[in-house]
Amino acid sequence: MNTIQARDLQINRRSQGDAMAHWWLGLILLGGVALFACWLVGTRSLDIGSDTETYAGFFENLVQGVPETRLEPGFVYLSYALYRLGLDVTGYQFALFALLLVLVALAVRRYQRYLETPVTWQTLLCASLLLLFVSPMFTNAAINAIRQGLAAPLVFVALLAFHRRQWGGFFLAGALAASLHLSSAMYLLCAPALLLSTRWLRVLAAGAFLAYVSGLSMLAVRTATPGFYDVVMEYTANPLYRSGVRADFAVFTIFWYLLPHLLSPLIQANWRQRIMDSTSVYLVMSLPFFIIGWGFFSNRYLLPAWLAISMILAAVLCHARIAPLRNPLLIRIGLLASCAVFYVYVSRGIVI
Repeated sequence: MNTIQARDLQINRRSQGDAMAHWWLGLILLGGVALFACWLVGTRSLDIGSDTETYAGFFENLVQGVPETRLEPGFVYLSYALYRLGLDVTGYQFALFALLLVLVALAVRRYQRYLETPVTWQTLLCASLLLLFVSPMFTNAAINAIRQGLAAPLVFVALLAFHRRQWGGFFLAGALAASLHLSSAMYLLCAPALLLSTRWLRVLAAGAFLAYVSGLSMLAVRTATPGFYDVVMEYTANPLYRSGVRADFAVFTIFWYLLPHLLSPLIQANWRQRIMDSTSVYLVMSLPFFIIGWGFFSNRYLLPAWLAISMILAAVLCHARIAPLRNPLLIRIGLLASCAVFYVYVSRGIVI
C-alpha cells in the first residue's frame, strides 16, 4: 500500500468515526428531549387538559378488570396492559406520550422512505419534533385528544402507503389507527381520492371546501341522513363551543396546504416534486372535516392533518436551498429551544 492509499484509508476511517460520533450524539439528544417531554406530559396536573381527569379515572377503574366502554378496544387493552405493569396515573400518562413519540418517529421513518431522500432519519425526526413542539395542535394531541393523537401518525402512515400503492402497509396501519380511535376510518375511506391526479384532487378539495363554507355539506347530511346529523351535532355538546360552519378552521386548513407550495422555490429541485406530492396526503386528510366539520369540537377532525403538516414542513426545512436552514446542528439547536415552547404550552394547557 502506497502513501496516498494509506492516507485515503486514514481519512475514510476518520470520516466514518465522525459520522458514528454524530449519530450517537444525535441519538442522545433525541433521547434526552423525549425523556424531558414525557416527564412534562406525564407529571402534569389532572386539571391540565380537558380530558386528563377522565382518562385518569378510566385507568384507575381498571382495577376491576377490562370494563364495558365506548372506548376503542386497541386503546382499552393498551391501557390494561400498562395497568398490569403496575403503573400509576403518572406512569400511564408518561407511557401514552412516549408511545405517541414512538409513533411520530415511525411516521417520520415512513415519510423519509416515501421521499426517497438522503436526509437522515434523525435529522428529519429532529426537524419534525421541532415543529410539533411549537404547535399547539400537538399539545392538544398530548393532553386532550389522546386517543386520536395516538392514531394520527398511523393515519399519515396509512395514507402514505396508499399513495405509493402499498396495500399491505395501508391496511395494517389503518387497522391499528382505527383500533385506537374509530374516527380514523373516515380518513381511510377518503384514501381513494389519492388515485386522482393532483389537478382533480384539488378540484375535489376545492368543491368540498366551498360546500362546507356555504353550509351545503351540513344541509346535505341533515337532509339525507338526519339521524347521523343528530349524532354529529350532539356529540360532546358544549355551550362554550361554537358549532356550525367554522370558516376560520376551513381557511386555516387551506393555508397550511398552500404554505409548502408557496415555499417550493426554496426547496432543492431534486426533492421539490416529491414533497409537493406529499401535500396531496394532507389534502385528503382534510376532507372529513369539510364533510362533517360543523358539529361541536369539529377541529378534532382536523387534528391528524394539522399534525401531518409539521412533518411535511420539516421536509421543506431539511431540503432547503439555503444551506443554514437545513444544517443538522442548527436543527438540533432549534429542537432544544422548542422544548421551552412545549413546556409553556403543556404547563398552561395552551391548545388548538
